[in-house]
Amino acid sequence: MSRVYNFSAGPSALPEEVLNQAREEMLEWRDSGMSVMEMSHRGKFFSIIADELEQDLRELMAVPENYKVLFLQGGATAQFSMIPQNLLRGKTKACYVNTGAWSEKAIKDAGNYCEAVLSASSEDTRFTTIPDVAGWRVDPDAAYLHYTSNETIHGVEFQSIPDSKGLTLVSDMSSNILSRPVDIGKFGLIYAGTQKNMGPAGVTVVIVRDDLIGHAPKSVPQVFNYADQAKNGSMLNTPATYNWYLVGLVLKWLKAQGGVAAIEQRNIAKSRLLYDLVDKSSLYRNPVEVPYRSRMNVPFILVDDALDKPFLAAAEANGLFELKGHRSVGGMRASIYNAMPEAGVKALCEFMAEFERTH
Repeated sequence: MSRVYNFSAGPSALPEEVLNQAREEMLEWRDSGMSVMEMSHRGKFFSIIADELEQDLRELMAVPENYKVLFLQGGATAQFSMIPQNLLRGKTKACYVNTGAWSEKAIKDAGNYCEAVLSASSEDTRFTTIPDVAGWRVDPDAAYLHYTSNETIHGVEFQSIPDSKGLTLVSDMSSNILSRPVDIGKFGLIYAGTQKNMGPAGVTVVIVRDDLIGHAPKSVPQVFNYADQAKNGSMLNTPATYNWYLVGLVLKWLKAQGGVAAIEQRNIAKSRLLYDLVDKSSLYRNPVEVPYRSRMNVPFILVDDALDKPFLAAAEANGLFELKGHRSVGGMRASIYNAMPEAGVKALCEFMAEFERTH
């Protein structure tokens, strides 16, 4: 079998070491006599997996003791509704920053539970930049301030944590969690789907400060209540056990790579290779303002869109898959998350240079 380089925005490539370990442990995990897929989530063997999963994440992200770590279902999309249901705490407003498609979805769902105050937006630039924090209009009566740290579709990323202007800071980190160090103490809550940097689809990580939970109205079902989930170890219902296990393997792989600080340096090097090629090219162009370019998702367009189909066909012939851009913006997109090796980015750059030479 010949594995390709998978540049999908998600579900994304997994480290080969993780896939090989999962294969080796498919029939029996350690000395349990059974596959992880067969284990009771209440049993002693899965309890070990769950405990190691949380401890490894806490270690990698330096999560303070006064934060709960939850492993939920429904993806980041479910959190668009769960956050206002749990964090309003009697208030009627929440502030949102709009930097792309995922921000827009979060704002829309929040509007079902409160007044979603638009503090800033880069829609007028077609989401090719991030509004200057100095100009954000933050309502002091709002319950929290929400932003999306990396937008997978438009390829814009916050390079630092913005000033929350006194509000509880909430962030969707689905597409750049564990790609760079983050000071958890500056946030009230962060959340992320695992299908980009942490494992397969099916698990959503929520890291939430203790004082923010336990205030949801009684009308909020248990499964959507952070406090109830925390009391039950994220197991109010049967969790996606095998996916938890795979996320745990990815975390152990990341620790073996040197942790988040080490992987950040690799991500900087990988993204620089691709952006340098695009910037020097007369065929390719990246529309995002340089200070806000994503390290995780690199969109680019060909100046002649008649070459799009030949480009994609030739890329696949060279073992480079899932490069087609999102349907809403067109063009191409290379997602180069933690698991994408530098060799994959070099192979893409070599192909792009040769394609430009021949076209």
